[in-house]
Amino acid sequence: MQSYTIGQAARLLGVSPDTARRWADAGRVATRRDETGRRLVDGKDLAAFSVELAKSGGAEGETPYTSVRNSFPGIVTAIKLGDVAAQVEIQAGPHRLVSLLTREAVEELGLEVGMEATARVKSTNVHIDRP
Repeated sequence: MQSYTIGQAARLLGVSPDTARRWADAGRVATRRDETGRRLVDGKDLAAFSVELAKSGGAEGETPYTSVRNSFPGIVTAIKLGDVAAQVEIQAGPHRLVSLLTREAVEELGLEVGMEATARVKSTNVHIDRP
């Protein structure tokens, strides 16, 4: 399972690293320490927290997350696989994006809940990239 540093988690949530640290200190999002002492957030925990945060209206006092050129870096929060088609949800700050694509594309990208991904929107189509 992918893990994120506090800075990476902050970027995915659309908040400052200080805000992410305060949330971790307050126990709002679970963290653990790696061998070098850095705090890490497990991807599945971050995905769940990002959905909770978006439903509650986001972070008070923080600038809203905005996209540049229709690119929404975020975290995969849900994947629904059918026999041929798939639905992938990404939480990018306060934005929830849903992409309908083939099951084969999801498998080729190796997408999993908690993984970092970028939704790219053109007209009514949502494309997904992963780093």
